[in-house]
Amino acid sequence: MVQSEASVRNASITAGVGLLLMSVLAGFGNFVGVVGLVTRGDATQTAKDSTASEGMFRFGIGSLLLVIALDVVVALALFRVFSPVSKSISMLAAALRLVYAGVFMVAIGQLLGVLRLLSGDGYLSVFSADQLHAQALLGVNAFTDLWHAGLLLFGLHLLVIGYLAYRSCYVPRVLGVLLAIAGLGYVIDSFGVVLSQGTWTDVSSFTFIGEFLLALWLVIWGRRITLSEPERTTKDPAVAR
Repeated sequence: MVQSEASVRNASITAGVGLLLMSVLAGFGNFVGVVGLVTRGDATQTAKDSTASEGMFRFGIGSLLLVIALDVVVALALFRVFSPVSKSISMLAAALRLVYAGVFMVAIGQLLGVLRLLSGDGYLSVFSADQLHAQALLGVNAFTDLWHAGLLLFGLHLLVIGYLAYRSCYVPRVLGVLLAIAGLGYVIDSFGVVLSQGTWTDVSSFTFIGEFLLALWLVIWGRRITLSEPERTTKDPAVAR
């Protein structure tokens, strides 16, 4: 039991640190390095900003690639954390996150294509500047679209993790509920982007708190995880005597 608990505790810290690092890298990579350089509906301005800030654009892509690597680490660590609850369901949660990471990698491939378009290689001279700019903007939009599609899998992953957290004897049940809400937010966003005819406001921007609290709990309290059910104090006077 001691060795098993030690393994779960180590996995908890690994998952928590990985989640916190991911939040920083994903925030910088997406909102600063990529989306921050996009002017909606203006391919020429987007191309100029991306070219002028090529270093930032590359760092943004690099940050997102690191997120994929951390996704793999976190998926395996969370599998170990929640295996005592249900090994098969924990495996399902890990599989969903790993497949999502694969979709995310394909999405980032679109950004690498944008870099190639803006590189000024000689063979691209057959295209006009406007054509190159339009294709570059399409590449950024394709990245966003693929990522939103992949978030369906990520949302399902969080729903499963929320269920495992709720069923466990060592994670606060309220955290399991918040994780399920966060997962549902991503699922809604994936369908909302497709079904909405106008601009979609991400629901996950308001429901993500469960992810952040999970990361903090794993780092701060995960090292004190006890796998056995806590003893309950009886209130029967006869037993007390």
